[in-house]
Amino acid sequence: MTIAQSTSFVVTWEKLPDDYPLPDDPVDNRTQPALAAALTESLAANDRLGTAATTTNYAICATIDSKMVVKAPDWSLIPAIRVPLQQVERSYTPRLDGDELAIVMEFLSETPGTEYSSKPSYPPGKWFFYERVLRVPSYVIFEPESAALEVYHLDRAGLYEPQFPNSEQRYWVPEVQLFLGVWQGTRQDRTGNWLCWWTESGELLLWGSEQADEERQRANEERQRSQRLAEKLRELGVDPEDL
Repeated sequence: MTIAQSTSFVVTWEKLPDDYPLPDDPVDNRTQPALAAALTESLAANDRLGTAATTTNYAICATIDSKMVVKAPDWSLIPAIRVPLQQVERSYTPRLDGDELAIVMEFLSETPGTEYSSKPSYPPGKWFFYERVLRVPSYVIFEPESAALEVYHLDRAGLYEPQFPNSEQRYWVPEVQLFLGVWQGTRQDRTGNWLCWWTESGELLLWGSEQADEERQRANEERQRSQRLAEKLRELGVDPEDL
C-alpha cells in the first residue's frame, strides 16, 4: 500500500478486496465497446502500444479517506503493468499494480453520468476522481452522436485545462505522440462517428482490417499490372514464360 497526501483528503493505493461487488450491468452506451476496440486496434496494428495496455469498462481503484472508490472508464491507457496479469484480471490499482494511467476517455450516452462531476464527497464524480485523485494527464470526453470531442490536459496546478484543436479539428495527445480526431464512416456493422489517431505528419493510423484490405488491393493491382505487361509482350511476339 502506498499513500498520497492531499490538502483535503488522503489517497491510498490498495488492492480491491476479493469480495468487493462490481456491477455486472451492460454498458449504457451500446457504441462504447466498438469505439474502444477501434482505438486500441489502430494503436496495436501500427506498433504504437509498446508495453502499454488499454482497458475498457474495467475497474480502476483508489482508496480515499479509507473508502474504496472504483471507476470504469470507457477507455484508458496504462503505460505499463508491473505485476503478473492474473493479478489484475478483475481490477487495477495505479502505483500498486503498475504505472499511473496516462489517458482516460468517456463516451457520453443518453444515460446521465458524472463525466463532468467534480463532486469530492463520497462517491466522487468522475472528473474529480480523474483530475484530483488519479491525476490522469489527459481526459477525453466524446459524444458519438453529435461528434462533439473535448480534450483536457492537467495544467501545472494539477487542474484540467481545455485544449484547442488544430486547423483539422484534431487534438494533440502527448502521451501517445499522436493527434486524436473524429472520422465519419462505416466499420464492421456500425456507421457513424469514430475516434481515430493521426500522426504528426497527418497520416491516419489504419485499423488492422483496413491494413489487410490495402494489402489485398496492392496485391490485386500488382497482379493486374503483371497481366497487362504479359499481354503487351505477347503482342510483340515475346512469350513471358521465356523471360
